[in-house]
Amino acid sequence: MILSKNNIDKIKTNNRGGYKNNSGLLPVKVVQFGTGVLLRGLPDYLVDKANKQGIFNGKIMVVKSTDHGKTDSFKLQDYLYTLVVKGIKNKKLIEETIICESIADVVSANSEWDRVLLESHNPELKLVISNTTEVGLQLVNEKINQSPPASYPGKLLAFLHQRYRFFNGDTNFGLVVIPTELLPGNGDILKDIILKLAAFNSLSNEFHDWLSSCVYFCNSLVDRIVPGKLSDQEQLAFENAHGYSDDLLITAEPYLLWAIEGNDHVRDVLSFASVDPGVVVSNDITVFRELKLRLLNGTHTLLCGLSVLSLFDTVKAAFANEDYKLYAVKLMHEIAEAIPCKIEPSQVESFIADVIERFENPFIEHLWLNICVQYTTKLKTRVLPLLIEHYRKFNHVPPHIAIGFAYYIVFMRSEKKGDGFYGISRGAPYKIADVYAEALYLSWKETPSQEIADKVLGDTNIWDTDLGNFPGFVTAVQNYINIIVESGSREMLFKALI
Repeated sequence: MILSKNNIDKIKTNNRGGYKNNSGLLPVKVVQFGTGVLLRGLPDYLVDKANKQGIFNGKIMVVKSTDHGKTDSFKLQDYLYTLVVKGIKNKKLIEETIICESIADVVSANSEWDRVLLESHNPELKLVISNTTEVGLQLVNEKINQSPPASYPGKLLAFLHQRYRFFNGDTNFGLVVIPTELLPGNGDILKDIILKLAAFNSLSNEFHDWLSSCVYFCNSLVDRIVPGKLSDQEQLAFENAHGYSDDLLITAEPYLLWAIEGNDHVRDVLSFASVDPGVVVSNDITVFRELKLRLLNGTHTLLCGLSVLSLFDTVKAAFANEDYKLYAVKLMHEIAEAIPCKIEPSQVESFIADVIERFENPFIEHLWLNICVQYTTKLKTRVLPLLIEHYRKFNHVPPHIAIGFAYYIVFMRSEKKGDGFYGISRGAPYKIADVYAEALYLSWKETPSQEIADKVLGDTNIWDTDLGNFPGFVTAVQNYINIIVESGSREMLFKALI
């Protein structure tokens, strides 16, 4: 039995709430550019959750912007899909199956552009959401009368201009636009592109004023692991347990964050934000960005080399070890002290607790070696600002951050082979996927082990600064490298370092 409106009442697990009797009558209030699993696992889920509580009372038109994949499964299933939420929340293992009904239609920008533009005439429309990857938020100087324009900003500008013309510039028919692409200041970036593209198309000053005053481009930050489809074995087990098949079924962790920068008008439009504490509408989302970038991403980065060389394949395997978890918590507290904005201690503790639960999720196979991809760049962007701020505040060595750099340098010790550079862990080679792999290879080749920290950390071509300028840092990192290199076994070596 396939998931569809005709079969939905026969389904054993049907988490639908009070949405059942009127879901087909709700107007489209959201246009969404992108069909990816993150959008279905976060904003689309939130809209569904709000509709089930009678709060938002609107549905989503999804615009498929590429030629990859098909929309047949959406149509076959009447735009219904299943979201399975699995993981740990408040120290409890949860598994919840949700049938989402928030999508009203899925249209192709390439073959149905007229239908997309027609939706701009909808007086009920309130919101535009996008996730077109970071590459999608780039200026392409193109005429927007194409069918369709090539770029996402071109499509969006054509849509907004069509709406402006249809409603004769009425200020009551502006929209809230929220990009979810993973770029800091994504709303500001998109607005700047749209205004430049409007000028390139010689659109009127009146339209420019309408864009500036009636269209709200909001910076946003999304955070939820949405692995997507189940394995074939898991899919079969799900179908046997629940009595139906769903080609659009996706999974997600319990944790979610959608921080949106906006004023009171934006809060009113985003009424669905009230249904989940993970949705935050605030005048400034800097704190949320810093917490994610430093305490989540920065922690991942500082732990990945240690984890690979300590014989942990996955994040969940590492965090099943109590000594390792204790070390990680100490590291996160050290990071928190160096975050360059004011954060309440209770907020830090709550975020650390969330991070630990996410890392412990038994349903997600997150490989440390994948986290090590572009290791150097991640250290430079996520951790180096923390090191600078730590010295500004305390002017002494942060030991756990120093350990992270030591493991990075040892992890990057490699041998050159035909297709790249390889390190060794547990006697087996691992490929180093890093644009600086050759630079580190040469550093190790040309420098004695006892001097490698000074060589690597003093390389301004890598760091854009000499890390030897931080008092005691190079010496501390070198001491940790010596322990790592001289140890007969790297397994559980962090126990000797804390």
